[in-house]
Amino acid sequence: MIRTLTLLALIWPVWLSSLTASERTHPVSTDDYATLAAVAQVVLSPDGKHVAYCEARWLPSSDDRKSDLWVVATDGRSPPRRLTFDRAQDRDVKWSADGKTLYFLGSRKREAEKRPPYDGTNQVWRTNLEGGDIQAVTRVDGGVSGFDLAAKANILAYAKETSATESDAFTHLRTQLDKLQYGHGRRNTSEIWRLDLTTWREEKWIDDGRYVREFVITPDAARVAMVTAYDDSVLKSEGESRVDVWEDGKVKTPPTDVYRAKAHSPHAWLENLTWSPDGTRFAFCSIFDAYPTEVVIGTKEGSSWTTELMKRPAGLHVHGYGSPLKWHPSGEVFLIAEAKGKAVVVPSSASVLEKVSKLEMSDRMIYAFDFDLKGQTGVYVLGQSTGLPDLYVSEFKPDAELRKLVSLNPHTASWKLPTVKHVTWKAPNGTQVGGVLELPADFKPGTRLPLIVGIHGGPTTSTKASLEFDPHNGRLYFAARGYAVLFPNYRGSTGYGDTFLGELIGQENDIEVNDIIAGVQHLVKEGIADSERVGVMGWSNGGYLTNCLITRKELPFKLRAASSGAGILDTAMEWGLNDEPAYPKVLKRGHPWETPELYRKSSPSWDLGNVKTPTLIHVGGNDVRCPPGHSRMLYRALREYVKAPTELVVYPGEPHGLSKYSHRKAKMDWDLAWFDKYLKSSD
Repeated sequence: MIRTLTLLALIWPVWLSSLTASERTHPVSTDDYATLAAVAQVVLSPDGKHVAYCEARWLPSSDDRKSDLWVVATDGRSPPRRLTFDRAQDRDVKWSADGKTLYFLGSRKREAEKRPPYDGTNQVWRTNLEGGDIQAVTRVDGGVSGFDLAAKANILAYAKETSATESDAFTHLRTQLDKLQYGHGRRNTSEIWRLDLTTWREEKWIDDGRYVREFVITPDAARVAMVTAYDDSVLKSEGESRVDVWEDGKVKTPPTDVYRAKAHSPHAWLENLTWSPDGTRFAFCSIFDAYPTEVVIGTKEGSSWTTELMKRPAGLHVHGYGSPLKWHPSGEVFLIAEAKGKAVVVPSSASVLEKVSKLEMSDRMIYAFDFDLKGQTGVYVLGQSTGLPDLYVSEFKPDAELRKLVSLNPHTASWKLPTVKHVTWKAPNGTQVGGVLELPADFKPGTRLPLIVGIHGGPTTSTKASLEFDPHNGRLYFAARGYAVLFPNYRGSTGYGDTFLGELIGQENDIEVNDIIAGVQHLVKEGIADSERVGVMGWSNGGYLTNCLITRKELPFKLRAASSGAGILDTAMEWGLNDEPAYPKVLKRGHPWETPELYRKSSPSWDLGNVKTPTLIHVGGNDVRCPPGHSRMLYRALREYVKAPTELVVYPGEPHGLSKYSHRKAKMDWDLAWFDKYLKSSD
């Protein structure tokens, strides 16, 4: 690895200048949330002259957020151009070899159409760089579940779902009584089809009787790497999925021990497959609960494959639940890594432990990135504490200045935005804990404010020190309303070292709760928070920790209000009802019958009699990650038996995250009303 690429990772965050100061007069409200555009994917053309990106916008009239395809020249001499206008959730963009055509997934619907491609199913589409007519590339009954493009070979591959019947003594009876629902008997599988874009001939390529969660093909279409599992369930994918490689007409399975048998935990989730430019190596993320994400490298050696863990950049964690991986022409894999509430792009061989202070000089958060085939031009979706994320471009080399290419939300220049910064404090055992503090734009030092503690989910993730508008976790809209808001990165969070991350195992509802309590005490001591006016909220694991806090018998501050979103109440129920039982199994070191004391200790349900805090409860009606039974159990205890003020809000049809705009806005409005009543006053 050449030294210049290592330096790139170290000094990258400090190149950016602050936003130009302007008068901010607009008070932010929950209605403003619907006006924001967001970008999750950026893709550079092969020559680095254009960026394609998928921009998602809310449309209150249809109550949803859908993405369309945009393109902009990297020289910045012309404004971005929108290529699609039908809100078809366009995504997963690929460039043709000549950079003139874009291929992408989308689901287009015409009311009179009953057949694909206009029946609302996912199909592959294409358009030209100038924004000509959109053409359907596939017309697959039931739609496609994914695709990839071997641009140089002009080959497109797509996956479609099929099914298989399990054979046992009762197969005939399940078939005969097929109107009933069964726990097993049929499973979803996949086929991969190959389409020659020159001749337009297509053929079934791979049918191995397994479900393909994602796949990538080499530039010459000679090999296919696939994340496969027995079926499409989370249970099988999080603990039994593997990476297979198709070549020479056969499917092979490279060694799995580095991410299964010899890993921190056998329950890894696999994603973000990518091939090296020469097609002799692949990489993917192996993502764990309670342990750091690892990057696995597969290498072709003779007629077989080897696998090994990439050496993680010292002092950093691979970002969140996985990072997009990108092979540089130098042979280096680039990824997004995080430390102490910041996230940067680094090469896999970077050794930056002694330079983490460089990251502390920055408040930047990179959400997505890409570079061209020669590795000369880079593009990034980048957020910071002084403004919402925008699109930036630079030369992909040290000392190159990042230049804003697209301002995604220029109307927010007048918004009265809160201040955002990373803060630290000491846990009771002396461990340093970090988090993000949001304060109102007009906050004056020496003024004690009502404090809301917003707790992130996961727990194997973290809150970042950049500006976000997040209805689930309380970002921005509470500080805009006049509250101080602390987002603690408690024990078990990423970005603070492997020891900090792993200490949560076997200590849930204990060590991380003490971290959060210490964070509140720190802000009280600093003269920012009023100890008599503290509230807590969170979603998913944040909802679980909200439940842990309200059931604590004694706290060193007055917990006046709570909002529990999609929170677990009983961890044995979590193991038995949630769609991913590996999570409680890992954190509790076994099944309920193996470590019953940990399941009981970690379950707030046993201490519901302690609750006095007025608690608002949110949950999606179709949530399988944190099923509604937990929220209904909490509501019953508080309303019928404990007699604590409470309200249960169920969002019909919603999964674990709220997908409809009306539901997200309703949650924010309910949260604000609840905390204004129980927390704003000092009565």
